[in-house]
Amino acid sequence: MTLDLLTAISPIDGRYRGKTEPLADYFSEYALIRYRVRIEIEYFIALCELPLPQLAPLDKTLFDRLRDIYLNFGENEARRVKAIEEVTNHDVKAVEYFIKEAFDQIGGLEAYKEFVHFGLTSQDINNTSVPLSVKEALEHVFYPQVEALIAQLHAYADEWKDVPMLARTHGQPASPTRLGKEVMVFAYRLTEQLNLLKACKPTAKFGGATGNFNAHHVLILISTGKNLEINLFAKS
Repeated sequence: MTLDLLTAISPIDGRYRGKTEPLADYFSEYALIRYRVRIEIEYFIALCELPLPQLAPLDKTLFDRLRDIYLNFGENEARRVKAIEEVTNHDVKAVEYFIKEAFDQIGGLEAYKEFVHFGLTSQDINNTSVPLSVKEALEHVFYPQVEALIAQLHAYADEWKDVPMLARTHGQPASPTRLGKEVMVFAYRLTEQLNLLKACKPTAKFGGATGNFNAHHVLILISTGKNLEINLFAKS
């Protein structure tokens, strides 16, 4: 059966696709793969900036080309990841191998390829990719639409501020009110709820299988004889 609006399992991708299509950039399988690639690349760059001793020689001018791997990531690249997954039978490992292929295309990175996904578990990538996708979907899609709705309600409230209407209490007609004031109630409520949502801080888990950066500490201790405080993605 061919996937289309009639055969989609969820009405989100069926009946309502016209309304939800912008969310595909954040919540589709393609989008998840792209976010995973982005996290892996930024993590690799963060290791270079620590720096891990083994990554210190890497040419920092290559960072822009590394970021191009996810900035220019499209559906064809996602299909390549899925093709690799058919062999690995592991979605995150397929992303790792895809990035190593991209390193080969850039050239000069052979000595550093094994530091892609170094010391991590798959859920480190998932538990940062998914919160980031939710954060950016809110910022780029949901917040602007709700803010536009609130602005429209404010406009209606002002336009209808002198329009009288019969109010009700306990299901019965009561003293009058104004239509603009009643619309303003909803504008206020939406604004309060939007502010509460924006105040929710996105969180993520990152740090290896048990969250302690064990492999990182061992590598640094062996390489330098020192313990190193690791604060990856602090700037983010």
